[in-house]
Amino acid sequence: MNIPEGKRYTTRLGDQDLVIETGKYAKQVSGSVVVSYGDTKVLVTAQMNDSASSLPFLPLTVEYEERHYAIGKIPGSFLRREGRPGTQATLNARITDRQIRPLFPKDLRNETQVIITVLSADQKNDPAPLGAIGASAALAISDIPWDGPTACQHVAYIDGEYVIAPTFQQLEASDLELTVAASEDAVLMVEASANELPEATMVGAIEFAQAQLAPVIDTINTMKAELGQPAKPFEPASSVQSEDIELMTREAEQAGLADALKTPGKHERADAIKAVRDEILGRLVPDADAEGAAERLKNLKEAFGKAEATLMRRMVLQERVRTDGRAPDEIRPIWIETGVLPMAHGSAVFTRGETQVLSVSTLGTGRDNRLVDDLGLSDSEEFMLHYNFPPYSTGEVKRVGGVSRREQGHGNLARRALVRQLPSQDDFPYVIRAVAETLESNGSSSMATVCATSLSLMDAGVPMRNPVAGIAMGLVKDGDNHAILSDILGSEDALGDMDFKVTGTEHGVTALQMDIKIKGITAEIMNAALEQARAGRLHILEKMNSVLAAPRTELNARAPRIETVQINSDKIGTVIGPGGKQIRELEALGAKVEIEETGLIRIYTDSGDVAAEVRKRIEQLTEEPEIGKEYDGVVAKVVDFGAFVTLFPGTDGLLHISQIAEERVENVSDYLKEGQEIRVKINGVDDRGKIDLVRPELEGKVAPRAPRRGPPSGGRGPRGPRR
Repeated sequence: MNIPEGKRYTTRLGDQDLVIETGKYAKQVSGSVVVSYGDTKVLVTAQMNDSASSLPFLPLTVEYEERHYAIGKIPGSFLRREGRPGTQATLNARITDRQIRPLFPKDLRNETQVIITVLSADQKNDPAPLGAIGASAALAISDIPWDGPTACQHVAYIDGEYVIAPTFQQLEASDLELTVAASEDAVLMVEASANELPEATMVGAIEFAQAQLAPVIDTINTMKAELGQPAKPFEPASSVQSEDIELMTREAEQAGLADALKTPGKHERADAIKAVRDEILGRLVPDADAEGAAERLKNLKEAFGKAEATLMRRMVLQERVRTDGRAPDEIRPIWIETGVLPMAHGSAVFTRGETQVLSVSTLGTGRDNRLVDDLGLSDSEEFMLHYNFPPYSTGEVKRVGGVSRREQGHGNLARRALVRQLPSQDDFPYVIRAVAETLESNGSSSMATVCATSLSLMDAGVPMRNPVAGIAMGLVKDGDNHAILSDILGSEDALGDMDFKVTGTEHGVTALQMDIKIKGITAEIMNAALEQARAGRLHILEKMNSVLAAPRTELNARAPRIETVQINSDKIGTVIGPGGKQIRELEALGAKVEIEETGLIRIYTDSGDVAAEVRKRIEQLTEEPEIGKEYDGVVAKVVDFGAFVTLFPGTDGLLHISQIAEERVENVSDYLKEGQEIRVKINGVDDRGKIDLVRPELEGKVAPRAPRRGPPSGGRGPRGPRR
């Protein structure tokens, strides 16, 4: 990278300066920048190999590297160093990948890598969009062929106002957490979580973000003009000739490809299309062993794929008919089951066409939460949604390994769609894990995951605010002619121009995810897509409600029961006891007991009777003496001047000799014995916590005694609460 040292570019974004620096660090790479916003800084590098790979796609990788020194921490792992990227780091990498990938040349096959390293994180300003901006700037000034620049940032919606580049703290108070990536003239990517907002508000937020990002794009364009290197030449992947595409389109039409495209069933349709292709290839290349035949077959197969896309798009735009025979706004048939697994706390199967998801919900205790050791503010997660996509769901044989980035991304989208509809930890103090198993897939298993998980949570008795449904929208556009498709198939996702996932309740949107494959769409198309999505969402919700319209009123019998008790924080030691003795005795009753620093105690057990007993004992241990309250006490000790009576564990009071009987008492032991139960009332508590007792049945019969400030002469004083 041959750039003058220390070039610095500044633009205003929101209420702070965004600074992009280059020519100072990591200078051996093709493109390198440091992006700063507040005290958050990220280093972003971009590099491409000189030679092309043999892969049939662009081998682009985006890595998002978090370093705990960025927040002045040592990693919490056993080795005390960073390991594999966490979930949030992976999601942040996907945000950048989805923004930059569509702008590389379609026939580029050189391995390309973008690495984002978080150097400083002030825990106010999110590094993720800065990494995306840095990737754009690094690519723009590099010698890598790329049709940028782009820019990315969050938008919040607080008190009816849009806020660009909100802090983490502002996002916590916002009804919207939106991430938008845009180029000069198009929105490229949208990711959002919302609190049932109207569709118009969502569109307004996207347009607001695009306008706010324009100065950032201008700044990167200035960098590109001043520092940009000539694009490195590359050997394009073999591309099919236009005359071959025209030939195969004519042949396919004559061979009945249109009818094959309308074959019901994913695999049946694929077989019919393959039969048409093989018949055409057999005619055009009759001798597959002849010289040059293999290369000719390869080019014609690629041309047939282009012809298939052309005919499918033409069928949608001209006939308004899709490959499975549906109208553009038609939803596939839906069937639903709930309570399908007898041992699970909640379960549901949601099937839409040839996409089917089994979602299983499990309720756990506070000890089951996921510990988070990243650069964000949260150190734990109480709602987890894990999405699985096994190879059998598409009828394939593949290696089953770890969790893919796609699985993490789909799980996160479904989680964002549902999390704002869950009760607070104060109202429902359970840790919740939902697992979505994709059993069949032919388009938008992530949206089926939202529907299935909403149902399984309600089946478990989780008091959700409202059921949530999701739908994937597509777009086919040719000039001014376009068609918006509801509930898209896998082929419509692959061959169409947009993948727009929308989730929500009957009241509004809860999440969005949009990826555009063309230069851009108008606000008019976006509004129309959202309105069509709303109609589809309401249709799906109606089907869901017909099976399970509200959370079950009782938790599943296998789910743990939780009781909560709030005590004064200075009583925590009393509940724990010396060396944990007291809390072990409580848990020996058959419960788990968790105590927070605030004094909130959670009791987890499978038995309501056990929970009640543990709660009773905790209340006794932490009870505060109340003047005027009567107690059934037990005589703990008899002394010359009265008796000490235990009111509740750890707290005694003094029943003075003058308050024992109507007549004059000469010998206390003639009236009271240790271990004897006696009804007493608190007459007063002095400034040292000493408790004075009377017998309520003697009130008005003996002269009341003013509480003393110290022990009687020659005797011991009453004991207050034992610590």
